[in-house]
Amino acid sequence: MSPVQAPKSILITGGTGSFGQKCIRALLKNPAVERIVVYSRDELKQFEMAQKFQDKRLRFFIGDVRDLTRLTHALEGMDTVIHAAALKQVPTAEYNPFECIKTNVLGAQNVVEACLATPTVTNVVALSTDKAAAPINLYGATKLCSDKLFIAANNIHGNRNIRFSVVRYGNVMGSRGSVIPFFLDKRNTGVLPITDTAMTRFNITLEEGVALVEHALQHALGGEIFVPKIPSYRITDVAEAIGPDCEKPVIGIRPGEKIHEEMITETDSHQTIETPTNYVIVPMLYGCSISELMKQYSAHHGAKQVAEGFRYSSGNNTEWLTVPQLRKLIREFCDPTFDLV
Repeated sequence: MSPVQAPKSILITGGTGSFGQKCIRALLKNPAVERIVVYSRDELKQFEMAQKFQDKRLRFFIGDVRDLTRLTHALEGMDTVIHAAALKQVPTAEYNPFECIKTNVLGAQNVVEACLATPTVTNVVALSTDKAAAPINLYGATKLCSDKLFIAANNIHGNRNIRFSVVRYGNVMGSRGSVIPFFLDKRNTGVLPITDTAMTRFNITLEEGVALVEHALQHALGGEIFVPKIPSYRITDVAEAIGPDCEKPVIGIRPGEKIHEEMITETDSHQTIETPTNYVIVPMLYGCSISELMKQYSAHHGAKQVAEGFRYSSGNNTEWLTVPQLRKLIREFCDPTFDLV
């Protein structure tokens, strides 16, 4: 595999989302980047984004990852692809399973096929989720399928100089549909509904998510799942941080929800290595022994294998956000006017 080339022409599927906009803002700071293409299906969001960024290097393609022909056309001349498009809401996926599969699984297959069909593409990173580890809901199952497709693509690229990798992380602080914006909106009612008092979640900021993708683009050999070492929070602490005087009735978990999320299962531990900042799940590539792959990827990433039986769960994490830390992060990343009078 040839050394990683610095990205010059980048296509981001689902680029009008929270991650896409933050990622594009970071990429545009690099003068070596010549072109960024946002590939998404919402014309209004694209129009609003064009008005906000106003950078000639930023282009927009209306298209859906379900459309292989359109996607292949959009990839012409691109060297880097960041796949962020997905249907992400757990309840929505449970109620609309066919639509979720079309976007998250068949759409992922289309991205892989389009990248393999485009000679200029050399580096592909797909965004995953903690819900893809030991999934119990359809959204997580589709993202696990997507992860497998991107990893397996490293078996079929032939003599092409192209690598596919995956980044997997937890709840993005302040992202649309997540618990913190929901509680901020609800606190004026005086009631913050708690699903389960034992519930925990991983927490990552958009900036940290973007940094992880940039790390994968620079360092992936191909086939890795990169998992960041990030803190957890208790849902009761989030409620306390946002509405200490609010009522907090327990309403029960929604269909497809877990009490704790996992990013690395005990089964994954046999092929997981760690660095000071990340875990890396090493791929099982066709025709290669896992012991040799573990040596190769450990040497490349300067990593060591995790202990036997290791699992990385939001409930067994060693780093936890306190109520004061949560309040500080909410002010910094979610609502600069947030304060408790």
